[in-house]
Amino acid sequence: MRILGVDPGSQATGYGVIDRVDGQLRWVAHGVLRPMRTASLPMRLAALARDLGGLVEQYRPDVASVEGVFVSASARSALVLGQARGAALTALGAAALPLVEYAPARIKQSVSGSGRAAKDQMQRMVRRLLALERTPPADAADALAAAICHARAGGLELEGLTRPRRRRSARRAVAPRVRRAP
Repeated sequence: MRILGVDPGSQATGYGVIDRVDGQLRWVAHGVLRPMRTASLPMRLAALARDLGGLVEQYRPDVASVEGVFVSASARSALVLGQARGAALTALGAAALPLVEYAPARIKQSVSGSGRAAKDQMQRMVRRLLALERTPPADAADALAAAICHARAGGLELEGLTRPRRRRSARRAVAPRVRRAP
């Protein structure tokens, strides 16, 4: 399974592509999309959508994993982030790519073992898990972390796997619960 992780932002959008093969994670690519800072917001959003569409064409992922919305300190920042997320989701939707979203704390928990991990800790764990030579930039590390989270947790649903059935206890097998008729 090939997974595209995306960490949307209006100034910098991280992306990461990994493969999950026989339970192993393999790095494919990562980077940061940076529209021209001097461009207007609509132009930056258009560039983001175009560039993400190009990544989908280039890497042909099976699914995209995106970090969910978090509360921002500033209403303006939250609005701009929401617009960047919208552009990213539009590009992924236009490519008919299945999409899953994970809460930031769930991604951090999946990758580092702590839902409150710091950025530098996440970068180190992503580097370690994917056996990268260098630590990826923060935005790319966040995108790779979203992909890793899906590979570890969410990928199972897409493959149609189910949970193993629990064994009945000996007591229950011998004396099943009786339902009374109304």
